[in-house]
Amino acid sequence: MIAPQSKWFHAFVTTSIYFVLFAEPAARPAYAQQPQAYQESPHDLSVGVGKSVIVNSSLPIERVSVGFGDFAEATAVGAKEVLVNGKAPGETSLIIWQINGPKLFFELTVRPSTFANTARLDALRRQLKQELPGQNLTPSIENDSVFLRGTVKDMTSANRAVAIAASFGKPVNLLYVDVPKADQQILLKVQFATVDRSVSSQLGLNLISTGAANTIGAISTQQYSGPTVTQSATGKNTVSLSDALNIFLLRPDLNLAATIKALEAKQLAEILAEPNVLAINGKQASFLAGGEFPYPVLQGTAGVGTAGITVQFREFGIRLNFIPNVTPRGTVLLDVAPEVSALDFAAGLTIQGFTIPAITSRKVRTEVELSPGQSFAIGGLLEKQLTNTVNKIPGLGDIPLIGKLFQSRNYTRENTELLVIVTPQLVHPIPAGQPAPAMHFPKELMEDENEGHVANPTTNASTPGTPQESIPIEKLVDSMKTPELNLQQGQPTTGGMLNSPPSQPLAPSPSPPK
Repeated sequence: MIAPQSKWFHAFVTTSIYFVLFAEPAARPAYAQQPQAYQESPHDLSVGVGKSVIVNSSLPIERVSVGFGDFAEATAVGAKEVLVNGKAPGETSLIIWQINGPKLFFELTVRPSTFANTARLDALRRQLKQELPGQNLTPSIENDSVFLRGTVKDMTSANRAVAIAASFGKPVNLLYVDVPKADQQILLKVQFATVDRSVSSQLGLNLISTGAANTIGAISTQQYSGPTVTQSATGKNTVSLSDALNIFLLRPDLNLAATIKALEAKQLAEILAEPNVLAINGKQASFLAGGEFPYPVLQGTAGVGTAGITVQFREFGIRLNFIPNVTPRGTVLLDVAPEVSALDFAAGLTIQGFTIPAITSRKVRTEVELSPGQSFAIGGLLEKQLTNTVNKIPGLGDIPLIGKLFQSRNYTRENTELLVIVTPQLVHPIPAGQPAPAMHFPKELMEDENEGHVANPTTNASTPGTPQESIPIEKLVDSMKTPELNLQQGQPTTGGMLNSPPSQPLAPSPSPPK
């Protein structure tokens, strides 16, 4: 019984091994032929714009699909071959369906045309080399952007490189610029000359009777004060003069007196200032020789209560604001605004017993271009005023010849002239180690006791103050920004609030720091 069972078992095993080893492949299921068919992981595929690539399949192809047709197109050129053409730079997907097989997935990348970029880059390099010879420039092109790298010698070269790159695409300025030399310094010598001439002439006559026929009388045009006659209790008449600068005539026998006003005055006032102001090329400089005067400002109140008063300050005097620019011609272009102002108490206001003066100012703003050392008069402001006042007694003042005795005249002529002369000079600092110009005093103030005083440490080449060789262009542009010429008289300095009653004097509190 055992032997037959062993024979049947041996025959069954042998038959099974035969079918496993020698069966036809077509009889196997699809998953047994290619077990990796269910691994649908994408593969990378790259093609350039205007170029083609062939994708081979191990099985016949049933269908082909491209995710975005504007980037690429796929065409089956055979039973197992797909032709992929690049149309535009970008990324998309490619899927291939196989008959009785798995789907093939591809991540398709379409690269830009290297020929077009190379041609543009070569043209850009030729233009940069032609316009900026000897400059260390390394351009590169990516899509529509042009990257400029390297170091140029000045801002003009950087601007020209950007302008050239803009014609090949959107420029991205990554240039470095050699650190320029120190800016030129300009010394502006200004002479302010103002002359005020005033001439006045006064002529008048006052008649008075000291008691002829026991009658006291007077004739006057009221322009100039005449003598006055007072009578005492005893009947004695007394004549008093209010202005001693009169010619007084008296005829006791006629009881007739007269005063003649005949004065001529000439006034001459001169103001001269010669400020010397040093400025860096393209930077604003200012000068003020004068001061500040306080004036109260009433602050409104929102409800019932005492209004507050603040004290503000205004500047006056001789002021100069200017911005110099050295041109490529070697000249100095000046944007200059001189001003002369003074306090005018005659035109001021009186509030609660306090006089607030007005300001008379003469100013001019202009632009002039001068060579170093040349001078130019930029302001010859002339002002002339003529005033002639004639008072007369009606009727008597119109009589020929005799009528002059009943007239008075006040003649005033004013002539004001302002002259500003500017002279620019290019200057350089005193080299290190050379003695600085010393000031000569009539008498020495004190002995030299500077031994052992605290001094700044000596700088050397390793300190952070060492100038750099080149800096990014945007940093250099920020350091070269020029301010506009400021013609305002500075911000008013505001004092503290004064809540004192109107009857009390205004005592300004200390001003806060500006």
